[in-house]
Amino acid sequence: MHFVYRSHYEGPLGKWVRRLPDETALAWFRRGWACGEPSRWVEDELGVDVYGLDSIFHRARELNLPRPENDAQLRELLHEHLYVEGGSDYVRLDGRGLRVRTDDDEVGLAYFFLHDDVVQAAPDRLAYLVHDTWPLPDLAGPPLPFTPDVPTTPTGLSGEGQATTYAVFLTFYDGESLACSTPQAFPGVELPALARHLRTTRCDRDDWPPELQVLRALIAPEEDTLGPALDRCNRWPGFNLNADPWPGLPTEHDAEHDAAHRRALEVVDAGEHTDNRRPQDSLLQVGDHLAQLAMHCGESFGFQQWYLFDTTWAAAHPDLARSLLRYANHWDPLGD
Repeated sequence: MHFVYRSHYEGPLGKWVRRLPDETALAWFRRGWACGEPSRWVEDELGVDVYGLDSIFHRARELNLPRPENDAQLRELLHEHLYVEGGSDYVRLDGRGLRVRTDDDEVGLAYFFLHDDVVQAAPDRLAYLVHDTWPLPDLAGPPLPFTPDVPTTPTGLSGEGQATTYAVFLTFYDGESLACSTPQAFPGVELPALARHLRTTRCDRDDWPPELQVLRALIAPEEDTLGPALDRCNRWPGFNLNADPWPGLPTEHDAEHDAAHRRALEVVDAGEHTDNRRPQDSLLQVGDHLAQLAMHCGESFGFQQWYLFDTTWAAAHPDLARSLLRYANHWDPLGD
């Protein structure tokens, strides 16, 4: 069984993944039901302190609760005794495993006990969730059709090519840190052409997310590659829960991109990083069809992730691509 803790405190990918010997969530809870020190047992088992999870084991000891014999009994006990911030729909137990959403009054968190057969049967939903290494593979194959199965937002004017580029920003600026930004799509634009497309396309500030506005402003005039602009984004003095995310964001129209770029560079050069943010600890890799940035945003809240990929990469890694888009759309990859 796979355990995944989706938490911004857990490393460059913002999640912790571990394999468990149990076949089902029920078996794992039954094994720990009578543990002597619930907090220590949970952390030793999972390798991480999962917010609120030990509460069910504490209550089992305090109230002498009977060990659950089936999923129905476990579901009832979890709904009554597991500490979560949210309603009953935030605790989802079925034949596929347990999915829980909560928050620690600072950021949203979610954790998952996923049965192996479910992970194998639904890679288009779960491949990215259970992926635990940086970076994602960037080998691309021949350009084949790729269609996402979750909503994306078309952005700007369409390009003239056959590919589409997708931008996934797993960024947050308040406690709503799970699935808070619909992925952007650039029809007719492959990733190698995105930098030029961004700097020559009119920026619609009503529709573009601020990440995209910052990226566009930090592309230098005549610059046709994304790597330098993403490196500048990494040094932008925002992207932190304790800071103004968009200090001095330039207002621009397509004819004023040069001026906006100069202003954006001034913001980068003059900006101060809060909460011991360390751009040098960020991870950046730019390939021909996949760009990925794990941005260190501060001591308190760790890393946030940006992915930009086109259909050439997605066609070679369809399960990773679809599951990544789903990861950005909803906290529960097995939900609709």
